Amino acid sequence: MRSPAVSVPGDTTFLEVARTLAHEHLSAAPVVDAEAHVIGVVSESDLLAKAAVMASTRRPGPLGKLKDRRLHEKSRGETAATLMTYPAVTVHPADTVADAAWTAARSRLKRLPVTDYRDRLVGVVTRADLLRSLVRDDAEIREEIESRILRGEHHLAPDAITVTVEGGVVTVEGRVDVALAPGLVESIREIEDVDDVVDHLTGVT
Repeated sequence: MRSPAVSVPGDTTFLEVARTLAHEHLSAAPVVDAEAHVIGVVSESDLLAKAAVMASTRRPGPLGKLKDRRLHEKSRGETAATLMTYPAVTVHPADTVADAAWTAARSRLKRLPVTDYRDRLVGVVTRADLLRSLVRDDAEIREEIESRILRGEHHLAPDAITVTVEGGVVTVEGRVDVALAPGLVESIREIEDVDDVVDHLTGVT
């Protein structure tokens, strides 16, 4: 996810919301209350009806369809809370990338607010973020393991451990401190795109 996420308070005016989306180059933003709880999402689509009514010099004709009537009623709103779509479709930090991608695809949303267990906004994840993660190739997984896990977390020399990745299955070989090996393997296993870890490490004291 991307954090911090751009959001707007519920009492933000229509024009302020429009300016925020334009300035941040966003198609939508979470709407939050005073405690940062996500109460909805306001998007360019939500703003279009309002903008059309403001620009029009004539009243709309008969509104027969329920969807059209609701859209016209929403266009009377003046703040993010009255213009937003609710309830918001959200995901949680502990959700897998696959589950978040399914939620985004099913709801046809480009951006999903990420909320904690109290429904407070902690970040946002986009369809592009999810897609990049899901299609990440083996070389990128290997690079993350070598840079973040081996060198960053465990301060190992570049040639201390040999890492190979094939189809999301990681094989690690080499000599490592016996006390370090279990945590090292577990750190690799917790990477989102790793399906399994084949442990060929030799423990030394």
